[in-house]
Amino acid sequence: MEHDSLENLKVFLEEELFLIPEDLNKLEEELSGKKPSSAHSAKKNPIQPLSETEEKTSTIHVEVTSPEPEEIKPEPIPLKGNFTKGILILHEEAELSAEVMDMLVKMINACGHSMNEVGMVSSEVLENRSMEDFQALNAHVVLKFGRIKHPVNAISASPYEVYSEDETEYLFADALSVIAEDKPLKIKLWKSLQILFNLSTGTK
Repeated sequence: MEHDSLENLKVFLEEELFLIPEDLNKLEEELSGKKPSSAHSAKKNPIQPLSETEEKTSTIHVEVTSPEPEEIKPEPIPLKGNFTKGILILHEEAELSAEVMDMLVKMINACGHSMNEVGMVSSEVLENRSMEDFQALNAHVVLKFGRIKHPVNAISASPYEVYSEDETEYLFADALSVIAEDKPLKIKLWKSLQILFNLSTGTK
């Protein structure tokens, strides 16, 4: 059929042909075995590769929303000692001397406990820590000696008197270094500790 003329093609068609000039040229080229012109090829393959500029402008930008960062919790207040009995000792001094430490050990032992059962923290370590951080320690007994740079000072406990608040018992006294040099203060503290630990009827 490649060599048939347009006239012979009419034999196969019942209706009259109406061709536009472009289709007529294309049909003649196909019947004569010629390759389509470049203009026709462009129409046959209308999709052309994008230029570099077009590729850039046609890039799809997908906005990725990153998840909100989790709230960072502060590190727990570091303590000296195992703190197994929930007894917390707050002291004014950054470091306790050997003499003061010896007095403290004897005092804790006399109350029926060992230093391994208590936790100790200095005012320097407590500074800039919140009351929430302090309460997170979950202390059952708090012995505060001297001036402490912390909101725990707001607790309305009278010196050398046992004060209870939210299932925690507090005893505020002078600095350990001061008590170690003052015998009357040692006696006063010991009487307060007897009440705190209920030593007359057995230790807590």
